[in-house]
Amino acid sequence: MTHRPTVPHSRLRSSGGTPIVLVIGGGTSGSALTVLLRRAGIGVDLVEASPDWKASLGAGITLQGNALRVLREVGVLEGVEKDGYAAEGVTVLAPDGTVLHAHDELRTGGDDLPAHIGMQRPRLQQLLIDEVLASGADVRLGTRATAFEQDAEGVDVTFSDGTTRRYDLVAGADGLGSATRRMIGITDTPEPTGMGIWRAPAPRPAGVTRTEMIYGGRCFIAGYCPTGEDTVYTYLVEPARDRASLNPDTYADEIRALSEGYGGAWTELRAAFTDPKAVNYACFDRHLVEGPWHRGRVVLVGDAAHACPPTLAQGAAMSLEDVQVLAELLTGRTEWDDRLLTEYHARRLPRVRMVVDASVQLGRWLLDGVRDADVPGLVHRTLSALKELP
Repeated sequence: MTHRPTVPHSRLRSSGGTPIVLVIGGGTSGSALTVLLRRAGIGVDLVEASPDWKASLGAGITLQGNALRVLREVGVLEGVEKDGYAAEGVTVLAPDGTVLHAHDELRTGGDDLPAHIGMQRPRLQQLLIDEVLASGADVRLGTRATAFEQDAEGVDVTFSDGTTRRYDLVAGADGLGSATRRMIGITDTPEPTGMGIWRAPAPRPAGVTRTEMIYGGRCFIAGYCPTGEDTVYTYLVEPARDRASLNPDTYADEIRALSEGYGGAWTELRAAFTDPKAVNYACFDRHLVEGPWHRGRVVLVGDAAHACPPTLAQGAAMSLEDVQVLAELLTGRTEWDDRLLTEYHARRLPRVRMVVDASVQLGRWLLDGVRDADVPGLVHRTLSALKELP
């Protein structure tokens, strides 16, 4: 049995007693929210549809400073710094590997944090899992929420195993294809942007100490980011393909063929693409719920409410900022009501819209072959705004 400590009066739910939250989804945002709420003495049940919580697609992740700022609050920054690779800038190369220019990045998390840390995504997931388990939250894997029945004081949730439990709040952190979003009647859905991305891990070539990117050649972007002392994750961005037409058994052949013609470190990286199961393909989507992110006491966080192409590497950061703001409001108010959730949406929407629109615009310029686009200006303006606290 999980011990749920008594919370101070300032954090009591509107109906009195110890509040309890259901978090749906055990990914980055759901796990981070669970930890922050438990630290404040709020009871949390976390349900994850996958029976294997550790399963995580994706070779790596770039965590910008504003994401690191939240991860520090969650308590995993030390592990991220230990297992990841901190870098201060980006180098742009010609297709043959010649350096065109290098620039430092803005420290969106503040001067005391790196500009970004690259790391293997499964390792980040494990750090968050460890923190959730240490928090004392109740975790159920292979479990889905199948129905909500709400009144003014709470939500009765029915689960896929047939059980029902009452909660003061439900947070849907179940990703881009969120079932929670559909269940509460929000009809906004992700829209493809026309680009697709191949990702794969590889050994880190000697001399690769920061993110390096090539624009042009066979792909829109061919890049790689160090994720540790011995690893990088690589990515190649191209026009989107119909995923149904792709054979996963040929993924290694596909990414190897796309990387042909790129010089520099790509010669060494290409030789590492041998296991099709280590290669991931995904399409870029634009997603933003413009209207309220809640219905009654069920609220969306992270990709369930918004998502964008990784052209600014801000997807995880925006989700983590959602968590930080929502946790701040829930732990600082005596009443959990419509005004609280409306304030959460009002604080997040303008910032998220800015990032989504900028990320999509960067991709659109590539798709349209615009050569005189003000890419540096757009990136600088957006990242400068993100240095401010959400």
